[in-house]
Amino acid sequence: MTDPDPKIIVALDFADAVEALALVDRLDPRSCALKVGKELFVAAGPEPVRQIIERGFRVFLDLKFHDIPNTVARACDAATRLGVWMLNVHAAGGRSMLIAAREAVARAAAKRDAPKPWLKAVALKLAHLALDCGLDGVVCSAVEAPALRRALGGQAKLVTPGIRPGGGQTHDQARVATPEAAIANGADYLVIGRPITQAADPRVALARINATLGVGK
Repeated sequence: MTDPDPKIIVALDFADAVEALALVDRLDPRSCALKVGKELFVAAGPEPVRQIIERGFRVFLDLKFHDIPNTVARACDAATRLGVWMLNVHAAGGRSMLIAAREAVARAAAKRDAPKPWLKAVALKLAHLALDCGLDGVVCSAVEAPALRRALGGQAKLVTPGIRPGGGQTHDQARVATPEAAIANGADYLVIGRPITQAADPRVALARINATLGVGK
């Protein structure tokens, strides 16, 4: 059995759409969602996102919108109409920007269908601000996840990058966690890139990680 709400989000960190889609075609939308970030989006634009969605995948558009409220609202509207499952905005943009983003997503979805001590303190403050403005959750490290889960309760969605299977290389990630540890810490979704995308067989690598989470048994 596969998870209808897969916990793993595979990061498509490619500058070439052909290479990214070649990997997508080796994966199963029942086993993972996919993340499109700045590198691929700047290189290839929204078309790969459309093609990925057409293949049945949920897409997390990781562009971290941060600008004046009207500009962010228009960007969120466009992303929602594109059909993405999840997008993110930078909470440091402030209350007006966050509310504008949330309202733009709600309007667009309705039309379409008619989603260190000081560092911990900052993370909690921004997370509370995001939830208070009506956003669904936050992106955080697995290190902050336990505190955020306790503070925000069970309804907030926590998306954690920096996930590495046990014994894997950390590459350029400073604060990493295993998939099992991240879920135990309260994460809802795990963003995983190179341990899957650079594996000899990405489908097998994905299946192994899902198996550690009790998915696919």
